[in-house]
Amino acid sequence: MSLAILYSRAQEGIQAPLVTVEVHLSNGLPGLSIVGLPEMAVRESKDRVRGALINSQFEFPARRITINLAPADLPKEGGRFDLPIALGILAASNQLAADPLNHYEFTGELALSGEMRPINGILPVALTARDAGRSLILPQQNAEEAGLVSGLQCYPAKHLLEVCSHINSVNQLEQFKSVRSPANATTKHQLDMADVYGQSHARRALEISAAGAHSLLYIGPPGTGKSMLASRLPGILPPMSEEEALECAAIHSVANNRAFQPAQWRQRPYRAPHHTASAAALVGGGSNPKPGEISLAHCGVLFLDELPEFDRHTLEVLREPLENGRITISRANRQVDYPSRFQMIAAMNPCPCGHLGDGSNRCHCTLDRITRYRNRISGPLLDRIDMHVEVPRQPLQINQESPTLEEPSEAIRRRVIEAREIQLQRQGCTNQALQGLQIEQVANPGKEGNALLHRAIEKLGLSMRAYHRILKVARTIADLEGSPKVETAHISEAIGYRRLDRR
Repeated sequence: MSLAILYSRAQEGIQAPLVTVEVHLSNGLPGLSIVGLPEMAVRESKDRVRGALINSQFEFPARRITINLAPADLPKEGGRFDLPIALGILAASNQLAADPLNHYEFTGELALSGEMRPINGILPVALTARDAGRSLILPQQNAEEAGLVSGLQCYPAKHLLEVCSHINSVNQLEQFKSVRSPANATTKHQLDMADVYGQSHARRALEISAAGAHSLLYIGPPGTGKSMLASRLPGILPPMSEEEALECAAIHSVANNRAFQPAQWRQRPYRAPHHTASAAALVGGGSNPKPGEISLAHCGVLFLDELPEFDRHTLEVLREPLENGRITISRANRQVDYPSRFQMIAAMNPCPCGHLGDGSNRCHCTLDRITRYRNRISGPLLDRIDMHVEVPRQPLQINQESPTLEEPSEAIRRRVIEAREIQLQRQGCTNQALQGLQIEQVANPGKEGNALLHRAIEKLGLSMRAYHRILKVARTIADLEGSPKVETAHISEAIGYRRLDRR
């Protein structure tokens, strides 16, 4: 046999398109060529494969070897094709049984000794291999991550010789069986709301934000608990579904994020980039587009502390992802989509010095300085933030009270889960995701509520986007109270969470 065909997977965003590895041996001067749009790491695989085969006591054919990675117009990158290329050469030269190869997909980098090395982005590979109905042979270090995919037959190996013995039915590889953490174990190590003393208004806003997946901006002097509240949002969010958890884990898998722990795959992400982060760091980019912070926060929380200190251009790139829940990164030769359905929580000081309105009389900022400071955040971006809430400085005696007086995260989380279930049963999505006429149908406040809302629009000069966001927040408040209709009181409270719309 001079032709062998194997299956592997490339990486394109969080997708893993099928790559057919065709290996052909022909007469002519000895040599090895790889076609099919390979980048440098793939072209270098011929030297790794040669060393791995020779050091594993196989014969490297002294013939003309042509390796085609189909489809030809799909870019191929990384060392993930080393294993299928090596096996294809062995099968084409009759050193390996070819018939069993059709039942497997292969991925993994090879060392010169023949040992298997891990690759990035194994989770999308595992998902698509399962859907294709084939088993997956991969490096041992990737087994735990691939094991998150239920219904996949996964065979990890440490060395090329182990894979060859398995294909030849000499010594079978052991199928990997993972022990996945249950959904109710995700809040075990989360921070607790019971640690936050006072700030009942800000706590209430955070609960509403969690219940409806609304974005939230905290405004207050330093040390009032803005960051503390934001860091406790993941602990009151509902558990992730298996689909959400796998999609989120796939993003971290392709991001070359070594901090990803498969044991914590059901824990909602919490990302807090520094205000010096660039636009590419937030939304993703590079010649080989990688996901940014907004995608790494998918199904979780993106916390932007000191919001006005971010570069204005950097903040503007958040406008479309906040609306669409996806980001498209375009380059000259490729375009990649990443999901970015995150919940944004931001915090800012009321003025450049931070002490405006804290009662200490330390603020000497002029009106012009305060205006310039707040204008660093554009109106269109503020319009897309559902709630603007003040976090005032608390009296000292509140901080000295017993922490048992404050409600813990678990109690708040139960109410949030109940409110989310109401939304999913009613419209199939969270209130924040409501669009167009659906908002008017689901969150119609009645005659009195509409009159109040129209007076607020005239007085505050609200846009139609702000109008719809008030209706969404009011609908969430009603859901938390178990009310089938949006009442006037719900509209009034929702308007109160638009602090920066006031003069």
